Amino acid sequence: MIIAPTSEAELLSRARSLVGLSLGGVANALFIANPGAPAQAKGWIGELMERALGADAGSRPEPDFTRIGVELKTIPITANGKPNESTYVCVAPAVVSPEQTWETSVVFRKLQRVLWVPVEAEGEIVQRRIGWPFLWTPNALESATLRADWEEIIELIATGRREALSARLGTYLQIRPKAANSRSRTQAANAAGVPEATLPRGFYLRATFTEMVLAAGMLD
Repeated sequence: MIIAPTSEAELLSRARSLVGLSLGGVANALFIANPGAPAQAKGWIGELMERALGADAGSRPEPDFTRIGVELKTIPITANGKPNESTYVCVAPAVVSPEQTWETSVVFRKLQRVLWVPVEAEGEIVQRRIGWPFLWTPNALESATLRADWEEIIELIATGRREALSARLGTYLQIRPKAANSRSRTQAANAAGVPEATLPRGFYLRATFTEMVLAAGMLD
């Protein structure tokens, strides 16, 4: 078991020591089985990097590296260096407490400091190589936009207007279904306050946003 890093410098050094290595090579070195099917690959890549770098949050709603407050995000990129999909942040709440604010939200905690690790998005999973990682903190404009997106979405959840929730909402942050299949349901109140079954959802960063983050990070 790899011990959690105690500083950002240590984490970044570990991540950059993996640059150019294949996912399969890293998995073999850690005695981690390769994914059994393509559908399992995305979760497997994230878990592999967590193990390789010493993430210690587990399933808790905290940044992956709890000692230093850094979240880990792997980002699949195409041959031309662009993200090919949105990036999952965390589960969206089915119920919002009156005390909930942007600063106390899981989204806020997850995105205050992020280690981005690009990974090739094409080819056999185990042969894909790890790219140049970098640390990122949202600037003032990014923070304000993320907050506005979150508040717009959370207001709809808090008032039970889930029929208005759509992936079209949000400039940088969006909400999308997050479930194993279309039959999955969770309990939440509708606009009238009546409990009803609804599809679980999650917060995601748009690929257009992570493309900008990636472009800036490559200059690091």
